[in-house]
Amino acid sequence: MKWMILLSAVLLGACGPRGGRGVPTATRAFPGTEVPSVYGSPQERAEWTVRHFWDGFTDTTRAYPCDTVTVNGVALPELESQMGLFASLLRELPPETGVQAVAHFYDRVDAFARKYPDTNVFEQLCELTRHYLYDPNSPVRNEDLYQPFVARLSTSDLVDEGYRKGYAWDAKMCSLNRVGTPAADFAFTDTGGRVRTLYGIRAEYLLLVFGNPGCQACRQLMEAMSSTPQIAALTDSGRLQVVDIYIDRDIDDWRAHIPEYPAGWINGYDHGYIIRTDLLYNVRGIPSLYLLDASKTVLMKDAVEEEVLTALMNL
Repeated sequence: MKWMILLSAVLLGACGPRGGRGVPTATRAFPGTEVPSVYGSPQERAEWTVRHFWDGFTDTTRAYPCDTVTVNGVALPELESQMGLFASLLRELPPETGVQAVAHFYDRVDAFARKYPDTNVFEQLCELTRHYLYDPNSPVRNEDLYQPFVARLSTSDLVDEGYRKGYAWDAKMCSLNRVGTPAADFAFTDTGGRVRTLYGIRAEYLLLVFGNPGCQACRQLMEAMSSTPQIAALTDSGRLQVVDIYIDRDIDDWRAHIPEYPAGWINGYDHGYIIRTDLLYNVRGIPSLYLLDASKTVLMKDAVEEEVLTALMNL
């Protein structure tokens, strides 16, 4: 399994100084973690690893050198790699476990920053967390996992008031349409001029796509779905309904591209322009993909295309 490979990578890390002649600041390897033997099952070991991933790095018994390329003694590129690994591990575990691990991570970062306020640990880890979990271009982005982190930032006295307001907005947007909750309903106008609603569409599964005409990534999604036999069979049988919604204002451009969409898709536009203005969905990149079940419960939120395709092939 993929998470087993990731877990092995974590366990390879070990404490120890390194560096030498010509290196301005002695660096250490990112402090790895060793799972206690009492945790025997792969699931237990993975959960323990994620929860304690940052414990060595945020150990408050001492602070290591920091500069523009070193964070608490660890070279910035290595720290970035570890953050990417952490984000990947989080996504392999149950959502609630991931949320708890992120909350624990924030508490560790906060405690370290309060004891060593002159280090760059708080600043760098906040920036890296946002980059990996919230940047719309990140392949491991996950708003539900970023929410507990950014919500704490929005009330922290370690953050300037002006930034706290921005973090509060991000926390609010991350709270929209969380996995396991009912998706927000909305009305739209389809290609035939009929006004329809999301909840009025009946199917065992519904893939909601916020896309744009002429978008290269959107075309690639259409081609991938049409050329994958398992997914094509889902749509042909009616088990899966794809609903593509245009949320911008150039309706003439949208109409001009209608022939490019697969015949079985339902295409429409947000005639009331409420999806953005009424904060129904946090659409930060195109295409933005949501997988819903028959009751319109969110199964996948703003998910990476490859993960959506894999999920559909396994339905």
